[in-house]
Amino acid sequence: MTALERFSTMLGRNRAGQGGVAMSVCSAHPLVLRAMFRTASRHQTFALVESTSNQVDQYGGYTGMLPADFVALVRRLAAEESFPEEMVLLGGDHLGTNSWRAKPGEEAMGEAGRLVEAYVRAGYRKIHLDASFVCAGDPRPLTDEIVAERCARMAEVAERSWNGAPPIYVVGTEVPTPGGAREAEEMKVTSVEDVERTLGVFRKTFERHRLEEAWGRVVAVVVQPGVEFGDEVVHDFQPVPQLARAILDHPGMVYEAHSTDYQSGPALRSLVEHHFMILKVGPWLTYALREGLFLLEQMERELRPPTPSRLRETLTGVMKADPKYWAPYYSGPPDEIEFKLAFSYSDRARYYLGRKEVVAAVDRLLANLAPRVPETLVSQYLPTQYFGVRAGRIRPTGLDLLVERVCDVMELYLGAGEAP
Repeated sequence: MTALERFSTMLGRNRAGQGGVAMSVCSAHPLVLRAMFRTASRHQTFALVESTSNQVDQYGGYTGMLPADFVALVRRLAAEESFPEEMVLLGGDHLGTNSWRAKPGEEAMGEAGRLVEAYVRAGYRKIHLDASFVCAGDPRPLTDEIVAERCARMAEVAERSWNGAPPIYVVGTEVPTPGGAREAEEMKVTSVEDVERTLGVFRKTFERHRLEEAWGRVVAVVVQPGVEFGDEVVHDFQPVPQLARAILDHPGMVYEAHSTDYQSGPALRSLVEHHFMILKVGPWLTYALREGLFLLEQMERELRPPTPSRLRETLTGVMKADPKYWAPYYSGPPDEIEFKLAFSYSDRARYYLGRKEVVAAVDRLLANLAPRVPETLVSQYLPTQYFGVRAGRIRPTGLDLLVERVCDVMELYLGAGEAP
């Protein structure tokens, strides 16, 4: 069975009220991806990993990776983790005009078409079409008809670009900023009327473009279920039963929830029960990775190596030297900023984990903890992993302890999809 086939099975289970979840991992960090493969293996399920339109694009995005580069990275890590390639499902998130909003609409759409083509040709098969971004000269706000028209044009490109298994599509967008809300934003739970209008306009537009077959492969609509997070706050899911029932009137579809980071296990299960089958998670994973790194640095201090890593000092130093990824999100006096750089739920630190200075500090940290982290230090700083080490399930290396700290979060997501 392939990942797409397993996804379809999960979708059927979810619509039938029998559990079923697709944990959508939105991260390019290699250790997060390793954690995804290990957790998926333990649950004998597929691995869904997505890259966003500004993270990976035809010019490299902020990661410097083209779509084909990201695919190669994922496949290499899957092989290293002995995870079957056919069980990997690659998704493109918010594919559209986001990165080219400063351009006129038609010019931005040309770039969006090239973006979608690059993704589909590289092997991505779950495509989120999102043309909700206002471009130069556009009316404000964009009408549903304009958004649907632009998405249909991108779907035409995707339909011309695939070989092998055809892509599946997701439409719609959530209200808050992807990756965490800013304080001034107001969260608004999507209404049933909005869902019906969005799907109705999209269906008619796809039909006008003779995309009936592609419309039959639209598997989800993105809505705002009332979950979000900011620097120090998490908005927990509160069920809306009428919204859950509404999607059942649309055969073959479920909801996709963005910004589900930091939700509790029971809240994640409730999301699944209300037909939010696709649960996106990203910042929480690198937040957990950062937590693990800081805890390993505490262990390193106890061991007193001659050349300490100075990881936290290096990370915050790099962030201060180049504030473009966090300055629009963090505000307040210097002490408050200092705290947010390290501990904000928004986790803007994730944009800096790949910097060469930070990578060198992590490498030094792991070398200082080699070949084995003393069990007593694991017990002190990572007690959950300690019992895994004692049982022989987890190797007491810095690398494995980091990966397992991320697995803790992923276990909540995959556990939420177990049959009731």
